[in-house]
Amino acid sequence: MSAAPGLFVTFEGGEGAGKSTQIRLLAAALRERGLTVLMTREPGGSKGAEAVRHVLLSGAAEAYGIRMEAILFAAARSDHVEQVIRPALSKGTVVLCDRFMDSSRVYQGITGNLEQSFIEALERVAVNGVVPDCTIIFDLPAAVGLERARKRSAGPDEQPDRFEKEELQTHEKRREAFLDIAEREPLRCRVVDATKAQEAIAAEVLAIIEPLLPIKAHGRSDAEHIS
Repeated sequence: MSAAPGLFVTFEGGEGAGKSTQIRLLAAALRERGLTVLMTREPGGSKGAEAVRHVLLSGAAEAYGIRMEAILFAAARSDHVEQVIRPALSKGTVVLCDRFMDSSRVYQGITGNLEQSFIEALERVAVNGVVPDCTIIFDLPAAVGLERARKRSAGPDEQPDRFEKEELQTHEKRREAFLDIAEREPLRCRVVDATKAQEAIAAEVLAIIEPLLPIKAHGRSDAEHIS
C-alpha cells in the first residue's frame, strides 16, 4: 500500500464507465468533511506525464508497437508518482487517481498480449512502492460503455481516442480482465455496478472509502484537477 499518512484511491474500468464523474463527486464529499483532496489522472497528472499523454492517446506511439507504448505509460507513471502522488501522500492528502497500474495490466498486458513478466517489471519500476490503498473498479457491459464514450466524443471539438476506437470484443475482454484483478486482489479492489444511477454509485463509493479515511481532517484543499 502507499505506506504514507495520506490515502491513495484509484478508479478503474472500461471506456465510458463514469470514473471521472465519480471522482469529482467523491472529492466534493471528502472536502466537505475537511479533508485535503487531490484529483489526478493517467496517463498524465504531472508536467512530464501530460506531455506523454498526448502522444499515447493520439495514437502517435501506436506505430512503434505495444511494447514501446507500455514503456511510455510506465515512464509517464513514474514521473506522476514521484512528482505528484508521493509528495501529496506524504502530506496526508487523499489522492484520487483516474486510472493507474491496473489499466496497464489490462490494456497493454491482457489485450496487448505482452508477457506478464514484462508488465510486472515495468510496474515495479513505475510505482516504486506506491500502491493504491483502494482501487474501485466500475463495471458495466462494454457496449454500454462504448456508447457513452462515443456520445461524449460527439462534440465538434472531441474525437474518440486511441482506445475508444477499438473493437467491442477487445473492450469486453478488458472488462473481464478488470474483474479478474478484483477477484485476485479482494483486499485492495472493490467492484461497483456502473449501470446504476449516478447518485447511487456515488453513495456506494463514499461508503467504501469512508472507513479508510485518515482519522484527522487536514483542512480544505486548493489542489486542482490537472486537465
